[in-house]
Amino acid sequence: MISLKGKVAVVTGGSGVLGSNVSQGLLESGATVIVIGAHQNKVDMAVERLKPYGDVHGMVCNVLDPDEIEKARDYVVAKWQRVDILVNAAGGNVPGATIMDNQSVFDMKREDLNKVIDLNLYGTIYPCLAFGKIMAEQKSGSIINVSSMAAYDSLSRVMGYSIAKEGVNALTKWLAQEMAIKYSEKIRVNAIAPGFFIGEQNRRALLNEDGTLTERIHKVLAKTPMRRFGDISELNGIVRFLCSDEASFVTGTIIPVDGGFSSFSGV
Repeated sequence: MISLKGKVAVVTGGSGVLGSNVSQGLLESGATVIVIGAHQNKVDMAVERLKPYGDVHGMVCNVLDPDEIEKARDYVVAKWQRVDILVNAAGGNVPGATIMDNQSVFDMKREDLNKVIDLNLYGTIYPCLAFGKIMAEQKSGSIINVSSMAAYDSLSRVMGYSIAKEGVNALTKWLAQEMAIKYSEKIRVNAIAPGFFIGEQNRRALLNEDGTLTERIHKVLAKTPMRRFGDISELNGIVRFLCSDEASFVTGTIIPVDGGFSSFSGV
């Protein structure tokens, strides 16, 4: 396993399923991990679950508030003197921004559209700017953003989420060149694009009440060459790689972790 011993990692959305899983992988590799989440009770639960895996700490912070995220950054730097890794796992779809089969795009409420774009796009931009500034000063660091299959294909129902994740891709590429050219080649910015994983957030969209697969998910699996869902732990290997010196010449990439979904036409 890749060693990240001595590295200080910040994971936004660290109290969620994806963020908590990534935090566990980083802890198992020896990193000190600061889990950032929006709600104290969820952060406390995540930290308690992660304690057996290593040196983990929790912070409550709204990633959509630049002042809050900068205060969190200042606290981390004051306590640990550096930030080596930032994983932006805060995000997800907003129920009201999902266009159901009996609706059209014109039925979607503007406030719900704004919410999903803000959470996924600005909730990634603000931490990148706050913690990226420290990486610029110390001339090293790795930022990993979370994209989606919705940024590869026009998945039905999730227009706002797709737009936001396309923005995350553009941010990743833009920030990669900015950091490398103006500050240091040792600052790298990449993104992972998860395929389809069953979690609490999307269970109702993927499974019927009796546990059988929905028609939508049969279509997903038909377009996935591996013919299965991913296990959330299967994201950890690529995250550890991108955080490590093994990826020293890798920046500006968006890497699918999708069982082949993004590469297969379905024919």
